[in-house]
Amino acid sequence: MRVAFDATALLGARTGVGVFTAEILNRLADQEGIDVIAFGVTWKGRAALAQALPPGVGLARRPMAARPLRAAWSHSNVAPIQWWTGPIDLVHGPNFVVPPSRRAASLVTVHDLTCVRFPELCTRDTLEYPGLIRRAIRRGATVHTVSQFVADEVTAHFAIAPDRVVVIPNGVATTDDSAPREPRERTELAPGGRYVLAVGTVEPRKDLPVLVQAFDLIADNDAEVRLVLAGPDGWGADALTEAIAASPHRSRIVRTGWVDDRRRRALVQHAAVYAYPSRYEGFGLPPLEAMAAGTPVVASSAGALPEVLGTGAELVPPGDVAALAVALGRVLDDEAFAASLVSRGHQKALDYSWDTTAGKLGELYTRLTTSGS
Repeated sequence: MRVAFDATALLGARTGVGVFTAEILNRLADQEGIDVIAFGVTWKGRAALAQALPPGVGLARRPMAARPLRAAWSHSNVAPIQWWTGPIDLVHGPNFVVPPSRRAASLVTVHDLTCVRFPELCTRDTLEYPGLIRRAIRRGATVHTVSQFVADEVTAHFAIAPDRVVVIPNGVATTDDSAPREPRERTELAPGGRYVLAVGTVEPRKDLPVLVQAFDLIADNDAEVRLVLAGPDGWGADALTEAIAASPHRSRIVRTGWVDDRRRRALVQHAAVYAYPSRYEGFGLPPLEAMAAGTPVVASSAGALPEVLGTGAELVPPGDVAALAVALGRVLDDEAFAASLVSRGHQKALDYSWDTTAGKLGELYTRLTTSGS
């Protein structure tokens, strides 16, 4: 079976989609009977994609210009993916967009419907997703979602038959309890002692200004705790900058910017509590990774987070500053409660495996290519 796979998300700073793409490609390359050829819908990044691919994955080297191709794919079936890949049996778009093809099966992964539910939180590019998804469905594509929550949203919004929507959750890398922990680097990344941590690209959906406000309530009564915000600025970062500037405890708030994987793991493992106050989520990989690392998690109850995190995290209503502060404060002050969260979180994380995710996707590829979908 020859599978074309969009690897564009491997370029640049890794988002959740980038992690998904990397983890799946690493494993598909090892699956017997699957020959993967990657393509990148990018002009500027085409030269870097070859270095980002795992061994065993081929590359369609002809350049693809994202903007004109998206415009074409949203209105017609011109520019089929075979122009770049040659003959294939299936094309998988892991990032909301799947190109048209000539008689090959099509699969598109929808990670969330922020573009539908909260268009004010989206960029111009992501606002194109609904039209591209709708066009792919009309062409006969199957939709893969990473949670039942998103599957229900897709079924309702796009009026697609439920049997054309397949739920296969993301995985997570669990930590061996006997493995040595990443050394804590006492640098500007996490100065001092205990800290509340949030990791991810700064964007409106993550609602980090609410976390700053909750931290202010905690810091009023705790002179030691700090807030560490790790991750690059995305669009809408000005709101976070303004919230920090208005904080009476801004000297105890650290923004690290982008950090590499090793530093990120160290920050997560040594945090007193991991905070995830998102306004909407289709899965929730960052808090799940923190749970797998043995760090207590406080998250909002938005979107798929209750489904994915279960009782492994302390959940609070999205946007509720007081509830978030109370939950964070309890983890910081109550060692028994924090230990209980760590235990439950680690156990819940064991339900998720990238090997399982890739294996089920491989099975889905086989079903779609043998059923004529």
